[in-house]
Amino acid sequence: MTLGGSIPITLSNTNRRRQMSPKEWSAKRERQYKHIKESELEQGRSKDRAEEIAAATVNKTRKKKGETKSS
Repeated sequence: MTLGGSIPITLSNTNRRRQMSPKEWSAKRERQYKHIKESELEQGRSKDRAEEIAAATVNKTRKKKGETKSS
């Protein structure tokens, strides 16, 4: 994909996963994500980095607890 015909635009795998994950999360995991994201922002992380950390943490917890399809 290009922007203005000359600048290529790509989505990293991290962004794709982050966009897809919340569809499968329970309300509990949504709250966990929000709490972690807010905590990371308070610690001075950028919004993007805070979202990455929160999503990774929630997904790691879901896998550990057997809440994923591939667990």
